Amino acid sequence: MRLGIRAKQIAGVTAIVGMSVVLLSGLAAAMVASLVMNESLSRGKLIALAIYQRAFEVVPASSDPYIGLRDDPGLRSILQSSLYGESLTGASVIDRAGIVVASSDSALIGRPLPPSEDLEPIVKGGPIRQLQVIYSTEGRTLEVNQPLILDDEPFGSIRVGVSTLLMRSALSGWLTQTLIVAVVALLVAVLVAGLLAERLLRPIHVIRSGLTRLGRGEFGVTLDLPPGDEFGELGSFFNTVSQQLSADRSALAGQKANLQVAVEHLEDAVALINPAGELLFSNPAMQATFATDTIGKPIATLLPVGHPARTIIEETLASHQSRGPVQATLQEDVELLLMTQMITGTSGELVGVLLVARNVTYMSRVQSMLAYSRKLVALGRLTAGIAHEVKNPLNAMIIHLELLRTKIRSAAQAAQPQAVAAAGTGTLGLAGVAPVAAALPPAAQSALEHVEVIENEIRRLDGVVQGFLKFTRPEDLRLAPVRVPDLLAAIQPIVEPEARKNGVKVSMECPASIPAVNGDAGMLRQVFLNLAINACQAMPQGGSLRIKCAPLSHQRVEIRVEDTGVGIAKEHLPKIFDLYFTTKDHGTGIGLSMVYRIVQLHDGEIEVESTQGRGTTFRVLLPQAAEV
Repeated sequence: MRLGIRAKQIAGVTAIVGMSVVLLSGLAAAMVASLVMNESLSRGKLIALAIYQRAFEVVPASSDPYIGLRDDPGLRSILQSSLYGESLTGASVIDRAGIVVASSDSALIGRPLPPSEDLEPIVKGGPIRQLQVIYSTEGRTLEVNQPLILDDEPFGSIRVGVSTLLMRSALSGWLTQTLIVAVVALLVAVLVAGLLAERLLRPIHVIRSGLTRLGRGEFGVTLDLPPGDEFGELGSFFNTVSQQLSADRSALAGQKANLQVAVEHLEDAVALINPAGELLFSNPAMQATFATDTIGKPIATLLPVGHPARTIIEETLASHQSRGPVQATLQEDVELLLMTQMITGTSGELVGVLLVARNVTYMSRVQSMLAYSRKLVALGRLTAGIAHEVKNPLNAMIIHLELLRTKIRSAAQAAQPQAVAAAGTGTLGLAGVAPVAAALPPAAQSALEHVEVIENEIRRLDGVVQGFLKFTRPEDLRLAPVRVPDLLAAIQPIVEPEARKNGVKVSMECPASIPAVNGDAGMLRQVFLNLAINACQAMPQGGSLRIKCAPLSHQRVEIRVEDTGVGIAKEHLPKIFDLYFTTKDHGTGIGLSMVYRIVQLHDGEIEVESTQGRGTTFRVLLPQAAEV
């Protein structure tokens, strides 16, 4: 089991204190053992000396020295006092033959007393020897031996008994107290070590918490550590590194978002595979081959054996070499160019494989469309020039028709002055045709009707040419941030009368928090006004018109124009943005074409959904304006 820093610190402090207590307790035990033995030796010698002094007084005064020693009451009192020592067991006077002459134990008088181990050499043997003797398995009796010498001749000896059991008892009581003190010291050491660990390790806990938050991806993580020590310096360094990481992460996040947008909008299909052959990423163009829910699955389970993509991926993983481009036909009308690119780490190890699939058929179509677009541009310039040249003769024809109408009237008035005078003078032009024509002869009246028909057709042709010129040569864009709520509020007063005429209820849901779009306010106003008016006209029996806005990802804003009108026929949907296509009785077919053209000029998108009898929804996507 791994121990934390706090546990290690507590264990270390406790171990140091424990070893110190054990060592000091051992030294104290040895000192006490030596003290107990020295005290026992001193007491034994003291008793022996007292007996010796009494014997020195009794022996010269007795005819039989041994009988005198046995019967002397003073000597007997001294011998009895030996029993009151803490570790003494008694004292005896022995003659030359080893027979007890006098003793604290009267039962021993007259009996031989075998000698015991002398205490004094043991005392001089050191603390370890003393502890061994005291704590031997079985207790034994040591003795303090004092020879009796009279007239320079050995007379006998004095033996004072010392019990190791009694010494052990005296020493154990002290050791018990020492053990209690040691346990208390250890508990105090653990408590103090815990408090010190809590105080000393707090900066480490703060740093660990900061690292955890930093690892979770939080920005701007800082540590509040007091300055003045190593931890304060470490906290300052951590804060500096955290600020740098936050700045780097912000930059990387922006780069990642840009890269993701770029990859998602690639026409080429892109997929990333790890060294184990598992799919890690696929962009929208690759969704037809690898769906979103296949992320993390092996390529071997996603593609059949022999599939060109699987083959080239497996070859790259096996050889650690990039492959391709390899041309492959997946369907009858789809040809792809497949290629793989090795992705290696800093030390050259394989990190992954990048698979790129390019739709050759689609690229051919795009090239064809580009060539076709160039031809259309050239044709548009040509037709715009032709339309411009046609406009001048049309204006001349209008002028000459007006002159012709004036001459016809003048000739008729000259032929019938009374009829004209009776009819009164009228205004020239279409408004004045009826009162004059009523007084004209039938031939003149018929001529004026033909002139009016020709003028109307010329004016209609002029309107068509004007619309064509506006479509082919739109006004210059004046791009600026445009607030969508203000844009819709500007068209609402114009839409309301048309809506009331058709019984349409208009609702606009565009909160002020919607980001501004980058566009030309005048042109965008024309777009939404055209869509709103068309929606109102598509509901002759009444209904509801709903315009709402919403921000989208990738810096786009969505404006939806929804109606509950008659809808658009399925076969007409692909043609509604075509120039001059209209289903209205008096429509020009230019309005929706201009809407589509203006949205294109703003780098936007327009989509339409319609169901006959249920309504139509136009969805306009415009780029957000750059933040100031």
